[in-house]
Amino acid sequence: MQKMTGRIKELAKCLGATAVGISSPETLSGGPPSVDLSYVLQGAKSAVSFLVPLNQSYIEPYLQKKDRRSHELDNVRTNTLASGISFEIAAYLTQKGFPSAGQTANLTYRTDTPNGPFDEKPPVSHRYLAVRSGIGHFGLSGNVITRENGAAVILGSLITTAALIPTEPLPPAENYCDQCRLCIASCASEYMDPDKKTVIRIGDLDFSYSLHRNHSRCDYVCGGFTGLHKSGKWSTWSPARFPVPEKDEEFLPALAGAADAYRKRPREEGGFFHFLMPGNRISFTCGNCTLICHPDKEIRKQRHKMLIQSGVVVQNHDGSCTAVSPNEAKKRLQEMPQERRMLYEKV
Repeated sequence: MQKMTGRIKELAKCLGATAVGISSPETLSGGPPSVDLSYVLQGAKSAVSFLVPLNQSYIEPYLQKKDRRSHELDNVRTNTLASGISFEIAAYLTQKGFPSAGQTANLTYRTDTPNGPFDEKPPVSHRYLAVRSGIGHFGLSGNVITRENGAAVILGSLITTAALIPTEPLPPAENYCDQCRLCIASCASEYMDPDKKTVIRIGDLDFSYSLHRNHSRCDYVCGGFTGLHKSGKWSTWSPARFPVPEKDEEFLPALAGAADAYRKRPREEGGFFHFLMPGNRISFTCGNCTLICHPDKEIRKQRHKMLIQSGVVVQNHDGSCTAVSPNEAKKRLQEMPQERRMLYEKV
């Protein structure tokens, strides 16, 4: 297994991963349900975790509202690459005599939870496996961060009956997260609680990050249903400005109310498919908490400044989106026929 473990790590890096770790039922014992490897594969003896970095050169133009499509395309392709790495390693191990199960990098959910896939619970948590196997730390946001690429990475994993040799978590002292809270400041949905923490125990170790409020908050804003920050001074790439509710229990009705407008808005170039979205298609409009978080604090500050000075997005007749000043955005909306204006805000 020592030789096989080394070979699998080498294979993952050959395919495009930059970090690889291994966990086992023993190192994951006592953890949340989403680290139960047997849910995915009976007889599972280990999980392989890895990450693929996003292209840093597309991040700042995206945050500045100069270029949305380049980052979106990179994100989609990097997710596809991570999924492919998982299934290719799983096929390799299976043909070596160790039945294995590849996993998609994103957008696959359990169907046996109270609300089925609408609960958005993954078969196995790439994040939890990643921190326990030592390929990254938790940042305050709950994203997995690395010293090389910050939080701008896509995670992947696969489950196998091969008893690969587990790797150790990274030392807490190497975690660059200094609780700067810029991730929280860059989230228009207020998904992360600024004061409370979640603590999870996996194996014999505790991991913590900010308490996440109702996941519908993230769905509402990152899904593109709305995007205007409560200050009114900046937005995500979403052209909609429906109000962001204060209370968690108000988000499901807000989502339902915004879904029809979402479906009727002109479709922008690009996007990707998501079976839970109206029309089964979605454009990348946020991800700010991930993209702000760079290992260099000065770059973090610069990126946050870029975001809050990027303006407010409005949508043109051809579906394209443009960032303008808050006052110009208001003017453009007021000049719209009421039927069209209702696609973006309450009238």
